[in-house]
Amino acid sequence: MAQRIEVGIIELARFIVDTIVDKKGDDIVLLDLRGRTIIADYFVVCSGASTRQLKAIIEGITEEVKKNYGINARAVEGEAESGWVLVDYGDVVVHAFAPEVRRYYDLEGFWLQNEASILLKIQ
Repeated sequence: MAQRIEVGIIELARFIVDTIVDKKGDDIVLLDLRGRTIIADYFVVCSGASTRQLKAIIEGITEEVKKNYGINARAVEGEAESGWVLVDYGDVVVHAFAPEVRRYYDLEGFWLQNEASILLKIQ
């Protein structure tokens, strides 16, 4: 059993971003939602070019966070085949999208209109 390591929320969010980079995720955005919603403090949004890549991104995140921090996701919602998978770590929520589904829902646009800020963007 992995030992749980206390981790800062922003450190966890940045670790998730690094994991997505390692899995070759595209267009990664870290949004700061603190004070804007009770849903989470941070959203990590990324795209995967295929169903297979979305699966690899989600598996990579859940495995690496568990291995390095001893934290299990509270929930994983959606399927890679649908084009949108959400991984909930409480204060950090990950949204992995197929590009066309991401454009349709435009989460970044919604939150930026509501005064969230972009902390990190990796094309």
